[in-house]
Amino acid sequence: MAKLDIINVPDPLLKTKSTPVDKVDDQVRKLLDDMLETMYAAPGIGLAAIQVAVAKRMIVLDTSTEEEENEPLFLINPEVTWESEERNTYSEGCLSVPEHYADVERPAAVRVQYLDYNGQMQEDLMEGLTATCVQHEIDHLNGVVFIDYLSRLKRNMIIKKVQKATKDSVIL
Repeated sequence: MAKLDIINVPDPLLKTKSTPVDKVDDQVRKLLDDMLETMYAAPGIGLAAIQVAVAKRMIVLDTSTEEEENEPLFLINPEVTWESEERNTYSEGCLSVPEHYADVERPAAVRVQYLDYNGQMQEDLMEGLTATCVQHEIDHLNGVVFIDYLSRLKRNMIIKKVQKATKDSVIL
């Protein structure tokens, strides 16, 4: 496995709509494994392939707590097939928007259809933090970053701070 580089806003790739995965093979599974290692190392609870500069509809996530055993989910070509009317608001963060958080309201529960690590069709009901996380990552696959839910002023302020922090961290 290999740790991959995560791209940050305002990289235009993050605005790209990812394309479906045609078939789940060893190359796809290797990328999923590398994404999972990258997500855990960051540390984070979700990562979309576009965040590591691969415009394919693939997500890894793990919302288990530190006290629990890791329970990674691999979602290929995920689609929300149902969402609850009930809403939840979470303070969301993003590995592509380091050290910035904002409240985002989303459906409290969603049903998601996807191919798993072995290419088998699955459909799961996800609730709470897992529902929020999967919706956040599916947004990435559609070229949407959580700061897109904020006002233009707040979004631009965050982007400038991320750019400055990234520029300041580059060693010459």
